[in-house]
Amino acid sequence: MSLLVAVEEGDFNFLLERTGATRGNLSVQISKLKDADYLTVRKTFKDNYPNTMCSVSPKGLAAFETYVAAIKEYLKT
Repeated sequence: MSLLVAVEEGDFNFLLERTGATRGNLSVQISKLKDADYLTVRKTFKDNYPNTMCSVSPKGLAAFETYVAAIKEYLKT
């Protein structure tokens, strides 16, 4: 989530490179975040290859901001 918040949108290969996750793990994480309405996922084709683009939804951004605020509060104590 933090990576997508910073760049607004990223494709599957970009996320794969940046996170170091396996293809299967990243696919599962994207699916779970999409099911929670935290990500918007667009599937298209680029040069005849499948292309999955992900971006943070408004609900996902609000949840991320809440998470960051909670971590900051926790670190104060």
